[in-house]
Amino acid sequence: MKKLLLIALVFTFSYQVNAQVETPQASPLSKLEQKVGLTDITVEYSRPGVKGRTIFGGLESFGTTWRTGANKNTMITFSTETTVSGTPLKAGSYAIFTKLNSAKQWDVIFYTDTNNWGVPKEWDESKVAATVSVDVMEIPFNVETFTIDINGITDNGARIEMIWEKSYVAIPFSVPTDKYVTASIDKIMNGPGAADYYSSAAYYLQADKDISKAKMWIDKAIEMTKDEPRYWYLRQQSLIYAKSGDTKGAIAIAKESLRLAKENNNTNYVKMNEASIAEWSN
Repeated sequence: MKKLLLIALVFTFSYQVNAQVETPQASPLSKLEQKVGLTDITVEYSRPGVKGRTIFGGLESFGTTWRTGANKNTMITFSTETTVSGTPLKAGSYAIFTKLNSAKQWDVIFYTDTNNWGVPKEWDESKVAATVSVDVMEIPFNVETFTIDINGITDNGARIEMIWEKSYVAIPFSVPTDKYVTASIDKIMNGPGAADYYSSAAYYLQADKDISKAKMWIDKAIEMTKDEPRYWYLRQQSLIYAKSGDTKGAIAIAKESLRLAKENNNTNYVKMNEASIAEWSN
């Protein structure tokens, strides 16, 4: 009986230690995902409420830099290079900070360091990727919860919109949709590339499919890269030739792959080619 009581006490204590009260966040986390053209954009931020306070010029004083939300940094991620109000940004993630210059004009800052909780204690100007000056529009109604949205979407751009209390700003940006569409069209119209032929040939070899097709495709890949020969392409070609019954050709190709692998200090390919040459020479 005493043993059972002891076990019960242990479980009770363990539950009390591990149990946590879960309550709603004062500024709930939000995640916005939007595709503009061929660019994927993600915004992650916390959404504070007005809650009867004066926000701009009160809680957030003019002349200061605001974290553009609450809690951890507001972060925006672009999957491609992007141009924000005329300033180019590389693909990647940025923290968004806002310098509240006045009731009518703000500077929205895209900062490369996203690992801060709020505004960095030591501001590093070299990490400022872009600064966008925006006019603040006063709206005729009160927006209780801070909101970031992406609107005015076209194939080539959109607006990042921020609205809270009675203030609204918009940051225009453009994306290189035409560049990627044109490149895709050119690739399709010009036919498969060397990598396409190489991958197809390697798959046919591994899957024990039509070796004659694999041989044709790997030969095209080698021909397309003859000005910059690749030892791993030649390695696959030697394996395919061996599988097709052309041992003499396989050895010659493996020797060339071996030579290039040595030049590039790739010991794994050196060993694989030496083993294959020894095997096929017997």
